[in-house]
Amino acid sequence: MIRFENVSKRYDGGREALSSVSIEVAAGELAFLTGRSGAGKSTVLKLVALIERPTRGQVIVGGRQLSKLSYREIPAYRQQIGMVFQDNRLLNDRSAYENVALPLIISGTGQREIGRRVRAALDQVGLLDREKYPPRALSAGEQQRLSIARAVVSRPAVLIADEPTGNLDPELSLEIMTLFRRLNEVGVTMVIASHDLPLVERFGSRRIVLSGGHVSSGETVDRPAGAAT
Repeated sequence: MIRFENVSKRYDGGREALSSVSIEVAAGELAFLTGRSGAGKSTVLKLVALIERPTRGQVIVGGRQLSKLSYREIPAYRQQIGMVFQDNRLLNDRSAYENVALPLIISGTGQREIGRRVRAALDQVGLLDREKYPPRALSAGEQQRLSIARAVVSRPAVLIADEPTGNLDPELSLEIMTLFRRLNEVGVTMVIASHDLPLVERFGSRRIVLSGGHVSSGETVDRPAGAAT
């Protein structure tokens, strides 16, 4: 589903965020990207989302070589990628419903279908009774769940998340990761960047470890007995 072939990314000024990285995430897999700050985790996700392009190498998602997509094709491609960020990037002047509906409005989805999909997504994250609330009226955990609903409302095949629990306490972090696990179990391919190693290990998924722009390992961590499912 996601394949990096000898991918390097060099920024202006000469800083190389990734150097000859080759990784593969299978369809339906949940993989965690871990590593210290500056290891290249966010860069990997930006390349998947086509927010940035590699300096060298190939990024292939769903069989499509991203370097061959024109700028006009990028918006349609991004509609197939759900994105969740640490700061959630919600619009406080819009209701929860309107925040989730925004990707569908942009894509030209009909109003009846928008209503059906938005309420299904809000129900999926346990926020159906909050659809009229602005984000500022929601708790931190509810805001992050709202951002997840917005990410999945377009039914993407791939969901990427950049430190989605970075601003949450341990209990809320577990709640959010459990929600990601449930979404993965219905077939969504997921790549989650996280520095919370105890939480990652609790979920027993494959871990791709980055260090200094290189892949230092890609391992599957066995889920301990009694861990979250």
